[in-house]
Amino acid sequence: MTAWVLHVDMDQFLAAVELLRRPELRGRPIVVGGRGDPSERAVVSTASYEARAYGIHSGMPLKRAVRKCPEAVFLPLDQPVYEAASARVMATLRAVPGATVEVLGWDEAFVGIDTDDPEAAAREIRAAVLAATGLHCSVGIGDTLVRAKNATGFGKPQGQFRLTAENWLEVMGERPAVALWGVGPRSAARLADLGIATVADLAAADPSALVAAFGPNTGPYLVSLGRGLGRSTVDDTPWIARAHGHETTYQDDLTDPVEITAALRALAEAVVADLTAEGRACARVHLKVRFKPFFTFTRVRKLAEPTFDVDTIAATAAELLRRLEDDRPIRLLGIRGEMVPPPGGYDAPRTHGRRGNP
Repeated sequence: MTAWVLHVDMDQFLAAVELLRRPELRGRPIVVGGRGDPSERAVVSTASYEARAYGIHSGMPLKRAVRKCPEAVFLPLDQPVYEAASARVMATLRAVPGATVEVLGWDEAFVGIDTDDPEAAAREIRAAVLAATGLHCSVGIGDTLVRAKNATGFGKPQGQFRLTAENWLEVMGERPAVALWGVGPRSAARLADLGIATVADLAAADPSALVAAFGPNTGPYLVSLGRGLGRSTVDDTPWIARAHGHETTYQDDLTDPVEITAALRALAEAVVADLTAEGRACARVHLKVRFKPFFTFTRVRKLAEPTFDVDTIAATAAELLRRLEDDRPIRLLGIRGEMVPPPGGYDAPRTHGRRGNP
């Protein structure tokens, strides 16, 4: 039997969960995000396929979404419900005989499985998830994590697709480099400046030629993505968090120093609660601030000593904000507490966060 990587991705997950408890909304454009009020400052978390037909997508401000589709149904985020549905999905995947499951988030996971018929395995997984949860998923089949992840989009919705070394460039070659999992818009723009526009261009690039632009690690890594290479073994090592953070988008801009101080303290308290539950102190404080109209800055400072002290974390964030010397109204504030490493350090295969290494 051959070792395969299956990427299981839930179809319109949050919207689908909402439709399970609101079946009367089926067929209507559904937008999930914020408190479900499109007049407030919040972004789309998930849009149903009907809403996507209007150009609505994740990350879009709700105010823009309602302009695109005034008749859409806007629903608030209900995190406990989604977490419970996700847990049922992942339990179903782990119950597959011989499967190794690497969770990427609420709605997706890699499944490693040895089989001579990966298409049959994918169909069985889709059926098992639907039977256990009432939710549909799509499955990407690949010989590496990169290929499996990229394959899933060709199977959506409620389908499956295989990408391997044999058909990688045939399927992916003419697609833009940004279509690759792991290549973001900024990296794609920098690649375009080097004359690399497509996946085929990136696959044919000389790794050493990208070192000057991206560094000795990222340059060759991008070329490997273009070739669909990378890890081929699914790793079920439990993910260990490096940090916990909270951020808030304010319905009214913050301008009063007293309000700003109170907001930073509230964020610091939420972060410390998470750190305390984790049992690992804060070693670095990260500040995120978005000024009106939409200028975002991040700053970080290492603490003299790791701490769980709310006052220290809030004061450090306040100092980072003060050093920006910017008095524009504030739309968003966020604090992220980077923790001391756990005993024994981080497990090497999973050190890049919840989404793992491709």
